[in-house]
Amino acid sequence: MLSIKTLTHPYTCLQVLSSPPPRQHDLNPAVLYPWRQKTPGLGRMKRDWIIPPIRVSENSKQVPENLVQIKSDKVFTGEVIYKLEGPGVDQEPKDLFEIDDKTGWIKSKIPLDREKYKSFTLKAFALSPSGERLENPTTIEIYVLDQNDNRPIFTQEEFIGAVPEFSIPGTSVLTISAVDADDPSTDNAVLSYSIKAQESFPPFSINKTMFGINNETGVIYTRDVGLDRDVVQSFQLSLEVADMSGLGLTSTGRATIYITDINNHAPQFQPTTYNMFAMENKVGLDLGRVNATDKDQRNGENWRIVYSIRGDASGNFAVRTDRATNQGIISVVKPLDYESKSEYQLTVIAENEVPLSTKAPYEQTSTATVTIRVLNENEAPRFYRNPIQVSFPESTAPDTVLASDIAHDPDNAKLKFEITHDPERWLRINRDTGEIIARRTFNIRSPYVKNNKYTALVKVTDLDAGGTSATASLEITLWATNDFPPVLVPLSGTVCSDREPGRLGLLLTAMDNDLSPHADPFSFEMADADMAANWTIIPLNESHAMLQPLIDIGWGEFSIPITVSDSGSPARSSNALVNVTVCPCDRAGQCTAFTAAAIFGSKVGISFIALMIIMASAALLLRKYTRVSFELHSWGLLVGESDDDVRDNVFNYDEQGGGEEDENAFNIDLLRTPSDMVPPPETVGQPGSGLPKHNQPLRKDAPYNLPSPRYPRKRPANPTDIEDFINDGLDAADNDPNMPPYDTALIYDYEGDGSLAGSLSSIASMGSEEDQDYDYLNDWGPRFKKLANMYASD
Repeated sequence: MLSIKTLTHPYTCLQVLSSPPPRQHDLNPAVLYPWRQKTPGLGRMKRDWIIPPIRVSENSKQVPENLVQIKSDKVFTGEVIYKLEGPGVDQEPKDLFEIDDKTGWIKSKIPLDREKYKSFTLKAFALSPSGERLENPTTIEIYVLDQNDNRPIFTQEEFIGAVPEFSIPGTSVLTISAVDADDPSTDNAVLSYSIKAQESFPPFSINKTMFGINNETGVIYTRDVGLDRDVVQSFQLSLEVADMSGLGLTSTGRATIYITDINNHAPQFQPTTYNMFAMENKVGLDLGRVNATDKDQRNGENWRIVYSIRGDASGNFAVRTDRATNQGIISVVKPLDYESKSEYQLTVIAENEVPLSTKAPYEQTSTATVTIRVLNENEAPRFYRNPIQVSFPESTAPDTVLASDIAHDPDNAKLKFEITHDPERWLRINRDTGEIIARRTFNIRSPYVKNNKYTALVKVTDLDAGGTSATASLEITLWATNDFPPVLVPLSGTVCSDREPGRLGLLLTAMDNDLSPHADPFSFEMADADMAANWTIIPLNESHAMLQPLIDIGWGEFSIPITVSDSGSPARSSNALVNVTVCPCDRAGQCTAFTAAAIFGSKVGISFIALMIIMASAALLLRKYTRVSFELHSWGLLVGESDDDVRDNVFNYDEQGGGEEDENAFNIDLLRTPSDMVPPPETVGQPGSGLPKHNQPLRKDAPYNLPSPRYPRKRPANPTDIEDFINDGLDAADNDPNMPPYDTALIYDYEGDGSLAGSLSSIASMGSEEDQDYDYLNDWGPRFKKLANMYASD
């Protein structure tokens, strides 16, 4: 062993042990003292040693191979054990390196591969025999040196490119590439590309070299002219790549280059003339095909043809392209009329979808001539308009012409017209000319008039053999006219004199059978100027007004002439005489009984004293009637075999008629026109009508002019049947549609023949009033108390 001092410091030395002559790693130090940090005897620290990387060549055949030896200064004071840790030792990849724990030699155990592991970082330790660390761990770097042991490889098995036909030299086509696993920082990975062979398809179509390549970048480009797709469709190139700038390892590949089509051929017609036939009035039918060819690549965008038509100003025809065959299909898009034109001559043009290339030879646009002959057929008549729309007022006079010249026949055949739908039978038509005439006046309120429109159907048929027909709708738009004057209601009423001034008056309105705008708003006016000095009409809204006195008017009846007008154009009006009764009223708004009698008496010319006499006489008759009733009761003429006391059968009801609840079904129809107020003739004078023949009210719950039920005419055989007799008559009247409402008095004009009771005068002559005992009146209840006090014995 030879010890050599390599540092000037007296205490620092480097010992190099003899070993076999080194080869690639001769630059590596043989012995390292990585832990020398202090200078003995001095109190200061020295800088750490910079340990250079250990370089090891990949693929070494000499294994195991000594790489470097490390030593610790502690070796001079005692035994030192060396350890090594890190990737390649005790970490993945394991077992690539080892260290002699006695001598400190680091060795490679197997050949290394730089493409897998480029470098290793290890930790070296100096330990005592007991395992105590004598030094801090130090880092050992090992680099694997590259060798040219990998061939370059193309990135694709086959490279595909394309170049348009007639491209100029120098046109870039595609770029090829390869990779080398060797160290890119060395010549081992410097690549060079080249083209070794060229093959054209179809074979031998071109013999000259058409492509070149940049040996550094791999860009393939065109070298010569003459790339015509009509001659050659593609090329296949044999490629080579080599490392060491073309001097090392090599690999081969291939590239296919297609020659793409440009639009250098215009489509051409073959043949250039065509004849076709079309049936008149048929739309959407294909008439035939025209054929043009294109030499460009089939089914490519330069091959597709677009056809157009010239000489069709009306746009009756269209042409479209069959994508499969590239032919043009001509069709009819508008009805043709043989009578108007029987032959058409069209010019069809064929062009490509994409513009023609500037590299194409000059060729004129190809055209073809198409002659189309129209075939005649028996056509159906045609309406000039469908629907036929007209507009007339509802008051149109009969025989008014509504429409004329409504249809014609294209073949000039004779026509027959008829109306097939006219639900109101308002129309008639001239069978020969088609003139539509109003049969009678229209009614806008008809259920067949919807939104002011009345619809009918008109049919026209030609009279040729196998005549055809057509139908059209006739729409008559009606507008309302002012046909009816308004009717004032009510024609009589009561003005309560004891009411507040604001509530004093009679509410007036009007009814008009016209529709808006010929009905309301209504205007009410006094028709008599003298009467207008005492009475006035105050409008409340568009349909109602209030008739009020202007001065304090005494009790009595007044007839006030009033004019009511509607809002039609021109306006229509009617005059009516309203009978107004002025009197104090009860809660129901009716004149009190006393004032009503007074007004009635004054009306017929009876004085008040005479009226009092009449009322006293009526009271006396009531007294007489009470006595007669008692006698009839005593003789059983009223109650018959019944044991019930007549007092138990007398009931008091406050009901005086249907009142408001009666209005829905039985109210007297005051809203009808005066002509409607006249009752049907067969109802005048009917039993129970209670009305004179000139003023019969009508029921609203049943139609009139229906037969009346049979009324009971035969007198009751037994006095006990009187109640049944009355109920039967009442039931018959209730079910009689010709009767007035049930709250109207029923007056029977048939009283029967004879009387079982005989004459009432004979009853009255049986005794004087003094002979009568009226004490029984005390037993008849509180309603007869007053009579009992008047006639009972003291």
